[in-house]
Formats: sequence, C-alpha cells, structure tokens
Amino acid sequence: MIFGASSTHLLPVSTFSDLPVEEKDEDSSSSDLFTFLDALKTATEDASKDSNGRVTMVDSNEMPNKMWNCTKLQQMIRLMRNSSEASACYMQAVVAPMSWTTLTTPGENNMDPGEYDAMVWAAKPALQDMPPSRLNLPREVKAQYMEKIMNMMRDMYDTMSDHQRGSVVKWVKEQITQNYFNCTMTPPSESGGESNPSESMERCKSSLQWLNLKAMNTFGPYLSRLTLQDVESSPKEMLCEFFKSDRFTSTLTRMSEMKPSLSKKFLERIQECYGGSMELAQHTDKLGTLACYYDAPDLTPDLSKKLLSQLDNCNNPRSRKLRKRLVQTLMSNSNTSQSVHELGSSVTLLSPKQLSELPDSDREAILQTMGPNVRWSKGQLMALLTDKPGGKMCKEVTLEELMTLQEVVEGLPRCMLKGIRAREMLDDPDALRNITKRMSRGQLKAMLMGLRKDVNSSELLSKLSNPLLRVLSLNVLRKTNSTFLDQVEKRTWSQSQAAYLAKKMHDQNQLNYRKLRSVLQGVTCKMIETVADKDSLDMAQAITENPQWLSKVQAICASRKLFATLKKVRADYFQTITEEELENIPTLMLLNLPPANVEDLPDSVCPVFLDKMEVANMSLLALSASSRPALLKRALRCLSTDLSELTTEDVSRLGQLMCQLSASQLRLMNPDVMRSSLWDMATCLHIPQRHRTDLIQLLIQTYKDPSDWSAETMEALGPLLLLDDNATSALPNKPWMKDVLYFLKSRLPYVSDALKKKLFDLTITPPSNSERRKRAGEEETSSTITGTETPTVSLVEVLEMGNVFWKPAQIEQMSNETFVSTVETLGRVPDYSAEQLNVLGKKATECFGPVSQMNESVVMQMGCLTRSFSNTDLETLPLSLDAMEDITDCGWMESQMESVWMGVAKYNNLTARELGAAEMVMLHQFICGLNQSEIRQLDKEAFKDAVGSMGESRCPYPVARQLKSLAVSAFGEPSTWTEARVSDLGNIIAGLDRAELASLKESVCPFFSKTSIPLIPADNFAGLSASQLEALGPDNAAMVTTEQQAALGDKQRAALQRAATGSQEEPQNTSESGVPSLSVEGISAFMKPFLVFLIGLLFL
Repeated sequence: MIFGASSTHLLPVSTFSDLPVEEKDEDSSSSDLFTFLDALKTATEDASKDSNGRVTMVDSNEMPNKMWNCTKLQQMIRLMRNSSEASACYMQAVVAPMSWTTLTTPGENNMDPGEYDAMVWAAKPALQDMPPSRLNLPREVKAQYMEKIMNMMRDMYDTMSDHQRGSVVKWVKEQITQNYFNCTMTPPSESGGESNPSESMERCKSSLQWLNLKAMNTFGPYLSRLTLQDVESSPKEMLCEFFKSDRFTSTLTRMSEMKPSLSKKFLERIQECYGGSMELAQHTDKLGTLACYYDAPDLTPDLSKKLLSQLDNCNNPRSRKLRKRLVQTLMSNSNTSQSVHELGSSVTLLSPKQLSELPDSDREAILQTMGPNVRWSKGQLMALLTDKPGGKMCKEVTLEELMTLQEVVEGLPRCMLKGIRAREMLDDPDALRNITKRMSRGQLKAMLMGLRKDVNSSELLSKLSNPLLRVLSLNVLRKTNSTFLDQVEKRTWSQSQAAYLAKKMHDQNQLNYRKLRSVLQGVTCKMIETVADKDSLDMAQAITENPQWLSKVQAICASRKLFATLKKVRADYFQTITEEELENIPTLMLLNLPPANVEDLPDSVCPVFLDKMEVANMSLLALSASSRPALLKRALRCLSTDLSELTTEDVSRLGQLMCQLSASQLRLMNPDVMRSSLWDMATCLHIPQRHRTDLIQLLIQTYKDPSDWSAETMEALGPLLLLDDNATSALPNKPWMKDVLYFLKSRLPYVSDALKKKLFDLTITPPSNSERRKRAGEEETSSTITGTETPTVSLVEVLEMGNVFWKPAQIEQMSNETFVSTVETLGRVPDYSAEQLNVLGKKATECFGPVSQMNESVVMQMGCLTRSFSNTDLETLPLSLDAMEDITDCGWMESQMESVWMGVAKYNNLTARELGAAEMVMLHQFICGLNQSEIRQLDKEAFKDAVGSMGESRCPYPVARQLKSLAVSAFGEPSTWTEARVSDLGNIIAGLDRAELASLKESVCPFFSKTSIPLIPADNFAGLSASQLEALGPDNAAMVTTEQQAALGDKQRAALQRAATGSQEEPQNTSESGVPSLSVEGISAFMKPFLVFLIGLLFL
C-alpha cells in the first residue's frame, strides 16, 4: 500500500506518472492508470492541496462541501475494482483517503445505497493505516447507512488498537442515541462546535435503556468495550433475545478477551433470562469468552462436555480450576474411552497415572487427534510414550513412525532422533516443520546429526526447517557454496549465522538492505558507514521495514549515517527542514535525532512531526536516551505552549511519548484531560523510574484510596498502581480482586514480586473470610494470612510459580498424597529458599523412598526439587541426559553442578571424551560441572559444532576460563574473532581475561551476549577501552553491574554512559536533562524480565 509517511496526506498526482505495471498485462494496466489519473485530476480540481501538490485529508468540518467531484470518484472506484492487482494498489493509495473524507463530510452521505456501498468499500484501506487521532468518524450517519459503516468496522476489529476500538464504541453509542432516541450522550464541553448536531439535542437521561437488540447487533465484537452501566441499560427481554440468537454466538467468537467485571456483569444479566443456575447451565455452549468467569454448579457429564468446549481459550486460575473439575466429572463416566474422546484439548488435564491406565488404543487415539499445539508435562509424556518405538530402543526411525509421535516429540530421546532416515525426512518439508517446531535445542542438534549423515551441506541448508537451521553451526555453514546467498532472505537465521552471512554478502557486494530480513541482525555499524551517501536514505528506509530484526545499536548507526549525509546537503538541514523532507526520514530514525536537532525543528513541520510521533514504536530507542525527553518537549511545543490548553485529542497525538509525561506536567493540564491521560498511560509498557513515585501520588489524589476503587477502575488504572510495591501489597481482599489482578498480570510487561505475593495471598485466602470480618465490624486489612493455610492439590495447581511463597512450616503440613499429585508443578519452581528445599526434600523421600531407590520417571517429574538433595545423592540419581535442559535454570550451585554431571555421566555411561555435539548441547548449564581435566578432553570438532547452541550456559569464572581456552584452541586468538564468532560463543566470552578483552575488535562489542556482561569479573571488564565500551550499545551497557562500573576510570564511565543513552555527546547532569543515570534506568530496567516489551510492534 502506498501512503506517505503522514496518513493525513495523499500522494501527489505526479507521483503516479512513472508507476510500474504488471508485465503480463502491460497494455491494460497502463490504460487503467492513465484513465485513473485523468479522473483523479478532475476529481481534485477544487481540493485543498499542499505546497507539493498533494491532496490533504483535512478535517471534514473545514472542508468545502464540494471538495470532491463525487461522480469522478465513483468512476475511479469502479475502475479500481476492475483493474489488475498491481494497478489497483496504486489507485487505492489515493482513492481510499478520498473516499473516507467524503464519507465523513457533513451533507455528503446523500448518495444512493449503491454508491455508498462502493464508497465504504474503497475507504476501508485508509482506516487500516490511520493513527488513532485521525480516526475521524462521521459526525452524523443516517440510520439506513449505519449498518454499512459498521460492517466495515466489525471487519476491522482485529486490526484496530484498543484506543481505536474505544473511539468506535463512543461513536456508535452517540449515533444510536441520536438516531433512535433523539438525545445525545456527548457532554457540552466535547461537542466540538456549532456544526455538531448534538448541540441542539437534549442530554440522554441516565435511565435510558438504549442498548436494545439492534444496538447489540450493531456493536458486534465491540461489545467487549462497553461499560457496566451500558450493560445495565439493556432491556431484559432484548438482552435475553440477543443471547439466544445465533448472532450472539458469532459475536463472541470474534471478540477479544473481555475484562472480568464486564464478563461478570453480562453473566449476571443473562442469568436473569433463566429461572435458576441449572437452567442457564443447559445453554453454556453459547457462553464463548464469558465462560472464563462463569461460576458453574455441579454438572452432569453431558453438560460438562458442553461447557468444556467453551473454556479452551480461557487462561485464568478460575477457568483452569473449572476445567479440571469438568474433566473429572467426564472421566467418572463408566465409558472411559468415550469420555477421553470428548475431552478435546482438555485431555492434557489428565494426570500421568490416568493416562498410563488408558488402553493402548485410547493413547494412540490421543496422539493422532490432539494436534501439534497441545502441551504435555514430562510425566504425561512418559505415560504416553510407554511401549512406543524409541522409548528405550535406539533404532533407525522411519518418517511414518516419527509422524505418529509428533504430538509428543518433546519426550523423544536423542538416540532415536539420531537414527532418523535423512533422505525420507528432508524430502517432506511439511512433516519436518511440524515435527521440529516444539523440539528443544538439544533434540534439534541430535536430529541434525542424524540428517547430516548422508546429505551434503548445501542440500541440507536448502531443506532444513527454520528451527533446525538455527542450530546449524558456523562450521557447517562455511562448508556450503555461495550459490545460496540469493535465497537467504527467505529463511530465519540466528544472530551469529546472520553476522556470518552479512559479512559474506558485504564482501561479495551482495548486501541488498531491502532483502535482508533476519540477516539484518548481522549487519555491523562499519557496513552501514560504508553505504554511499546517495544510498543512505534508501538504506535507512529499507532496514526500518523489518524492525523486529533491528537492534538499538544498528538503529543508532543508521540514523547517525543518515543525519550526517543530510547535513552535507545543508549544514542547517534540521533548522530549515521542510515537511516533505521530514516525511522522507523514517520515523524509527527520527527517534535518534540528537536533542539539539530536535529542538531546532521549525514549527512549520509540526503537523508531520506529530503524525510521526503518534505512530512511533519507541521500543528501539534506549530507555535512557536523551532524545526521549527532547522529543516529548518538542511535541508538546508543537501542540501548545500552554499545557492547560491541551485537549484529549492533542495528548493522544503524543503516541508512546505520552509515557514520558511527568506528574508535574499532568497537573498543569485541564482536569478532564489529565484524567483521560492517566487512563491512557496505564497502557504504557514503560514509565520512567524517576516519574513513578509522583505519578502514583497524583493517581491516588485524583482517584482517592485504591481500597475503595471499583473493579472497573482497577482494570483501567491498575497497571499504574502496580508500579508501587507498597500500594500493591496494601490492596484489599475484595471478591473481584483476584480475577482482576490475574487479568492485569497477563498484560503487564513486568510482574513484580509484590504482585506475585499478593496473588498468592488472595489465592489461599477466600474473600468470603474478609467479607465476614467486615460484616462483623472488624477492620479489613490486606494482612489476612494466618500462616495456618495448608497446600492442597487445587491450590498448588492454581498457584503454579506462586508456590514459592509457601512457608516451610506450611509445606511441612502438606499431605503426602498432595505432594505426589503435584510434584511436577512444585518441581517447575526454580527459586525456592534453602529452608523450603530442605522441607521439600524430606517430603520427597517420605513419598518416594530413599534417593538411591528413586527411578528415572520420578526424578524427571521432580524437576527443580532435585536441588534439595545432597551432593552425594545427586551423584547417584538416575538423571537422563535428555532431561538436563528441563532443569538447567533451577539455580544450581557450583558444587551441585559437578555432582549432577557425575550422576549423568554414570547413569548414561558417558565420559567427557565421548561427548558429541548433541550431548554437549543437552548438558546445557551442567557443562559447567566438568573439571579442568575433563574440559581439556572434550572433542574439539564436536565443540565447534555445539558451541553456538550452548553459549547460554552461565558458568563460574574458573570454568568459563577453561571453556575459553578450548575456544581459543578451536578458533584462534580472541583478537581475530569476528562478530559471528563472538555472538556464537555467547557467555563463554566472560572467560576472557583483561588483556584478551582489550584485544577484541571494537566492532564485535555489540555482539556480546547481554547475559555475558554481568558474568565478567570487574577487574577484567575494566580492561575494555572507552571506544569498546561505547560500542557495546544500550542493551549491553544496561547490563553492567555497579561493581563493574566502580572499576572503570572517568573516561570509561563517560563512554559507557554514551553507550547506554545512544548518544555521541558528553552526558549531561541528569537533574537538568531528565536523562536517568545508568544505575537507575539502565541496570534495574534491563536486569528485569520486562525487557520483552522491547521486541513488540505496538501502537498506542
């Protein structure tokens, strides 16, 4: 689609004079375009145009009624419908905005139905790319045309942002009340001028029951954005009729997950349609997403089956508990085989014991019908793989045999995967893709070893699935010929592979930035710097087309190259920049414009600047970047010099920059605008640390004590409140609180320990206790935990990772039956304290006998609980090598890793000398358990093949140093290592000594693994030069520890600060610039898991 950078402009007619057309139909395509251009010229004769001849999408209120020649516009639409796809694309770029502007112009919807249909069809693409503030919906739509517009809106529901959906709901409510009740819901302050028809209407009464059957049908999936008051305004008989209709079912299947409070309100109102809970239970197959919060009575097996089918897409503790109960009801049926077939995806809720007791035919049926997306626990996998080929029989496997096991592929042993018939497997790409998409890295490496037996490297490269391709070593990649380079953009490569390929393509002058896709990861700043000045803009535009593969360092380097080139055109380029020139700069590049240049942007480019900021994805801009406050300051100056004059629409134009607003700035706004801004800021993925305390204070001042908030308010503003640990801990135990907090948790970029603990407390303490205390006149507090609560099967399964909060005394009170039933759930928790582990270890020996008598199945299910055993016991455990990857992140101590390795070696009859590439990868963290002599015995060729898939192991420095020595013997001195090699080695880089780190090329520093940075001893880290430190980039710089910073000199610290902020300028005082120091915004931010938000493509 060809829209300009600003969606408020159409491209100039002259832009289309040299358009390419499809070769297969050149004459007809050219004819279509010439006819189109002629019609376009006539249609826009009287239109508003800018200095470049572009038709502008001005506000419909300001637009002359005869702006468009509608006859010619209809001609263009007909021409577009009958044109080839290529020609229609170009036409659509112009016609879509024109059509939408026509539809939203007062007095322009008097066309006949056929013309109106055509106009709606043509306008649809314009809405798909329109920023939220530009979603100018028609002020007035005739009732007969309302459904036509809403058909389009319903089709676009999935692609709209939450903000846009809210705008649509508000608009629909206004149209319904105006058209059918002759009143308005719009407050006078929001009426927007005399031309608004609502000005002459009375305000609707709060008691108006406007949500009738027609209204609910009109909303469709937008019902999920209604308020509780809206649902209350629906007449009972009409709501009941809607629920019983087919339209209700189809609406809920389209709907995104509904908020808990709204779901419960709908359920409450729907319950009114039936005499009792059992009567509604007869119709639970219609509940859709509402089932996620349905309190089901005890149901018969038939009714349980109906309800179970509605719970597949629910993901909250309430629904998981209900699913478990329904499964048990179904399995109580005398016909077990029939019940198993009726479970659907809920068959994963059967215990390993239940699965193992099923007849072979039933287990076979499960494997054949469940599909590749079903996830099994280790215990379930072992039960399903009983008596299957490959369980303990390491024989050559046919494709047919492997396909029957693809649903349980995670449980297949390495020996079986090594025995795959390569030719048969590689010739069936679909089967290979399905089988490998859920394999662990060790399994993939084992399978790759089997596939490589009879196939040359080049053929292997062309036929591997993406998961297998990413574990292909650089060694193998080097052995392939260069003919595959023109195909690399079609595949998904690892960073180290991408670095190798990018260098190879650059050296052969084949680096086409528009075709790189995942290879973009490997492009270095030096490569970017060598781009010719005349190509720098094209390069910058090309790499921003694939932001998911772009790093912050690359974005900084590309923008630096672009800006330097532009300043060669004019020294004062950014002081005198035009709208067209600013439009041409990719938004992602503009975010890295130095603060001084941002300040210099002339007021004349404000419209384009604001358009860009509204849709800008800030995830590739360093959290501590000095351009963040500069961009916000310039955007606010564009909007108004007085913050009190800003409207809600103005603030929405800030896009993600809104998240940078401070409480002091918000306080200067109009109270209504300030409240609206707080609601919008609750969707922010990052609020600067320095703003949080004051922001929470403003939130509480505005909305009062959070203990008095409603569920709706908590759903909307909770993400802001949860930034404060004290406020989180103080939340009351209200009946709805747990559901709302779980709902919010699934949407937060980072979940604090305070929230995890609050959810634990709410889960083990029913709200009814709190309510009884309140009725008895006792003060309600958040401290409702007595310490006498005991873990039950239900609680343990609901809590999952929250089981870490049980006190040792409470764990001690757990029954043996509960422990055995939940051992796998308890074993997934990686961070138990020593006291908790001590109790859990004793519980394990009580239930399963002495460690020496435990079998492999029990040990695999225990997972991280095996950490509770002594080093001596660990050496005797029946630990399968295939299970090592599952317990690698359990927080093992150095001495324990040595004991685990000894136990694995003994049980699997292995020695260090015999470890192949697959075995090294499967050992993962436990490679750290090998002693100095054993590391020297490792096969060098196998190590070369494995290292790219084992670099995440976090070994103590003495072990990392030994692995580094092996790397040096395999790949040469560190001073010769390339970007691909450094990326491939991962955390082994932490084993380099001070001199070796200093010898590394500056260009490899951005390719350090983030997790390797804090593993480097501080004295060694101080060996990095200022230029090396600056080259680390924002993400790596943010991982530097306080101890490492303290070991640096002044110049080094200044360089590190520039790396963290992405700035070439000397760092300013943070109290003046608003740029946080490394220790505040950098380390604390990046050391926490909310880093995941940095790879999303989000538009607020």
